[in-house]
Amino acid sequence: MPRYYEDKPEGGACAGLKEDLGACLLQSDCVLQEGKSPRECLKEGHCKALKYSFFECKRSMLDARSRFRGRKGY
Repeated sequence: MPRYYEDKPEGGACAGLKEDLGACLLQSDCVLQEGKSPRECLKEGHCKALKYSFFECKRSMLDARSRFRGRKGY
């Protein structure tokens, strides 16, 4: 679930997605029950939707068309 903070300063273009992806990985069963690292769980396919959204946000930073369309993400 996306989290929105009103009083939190901006940390960059994709900071919200990055924070939500980290929280999703840390709360997943892969990390909590199996004791694996968040990186291993991400490679196994946990939190796919947030991983894809974060990728799209980072890619839109390099896209020249984003000047007109705006960045993806939140």
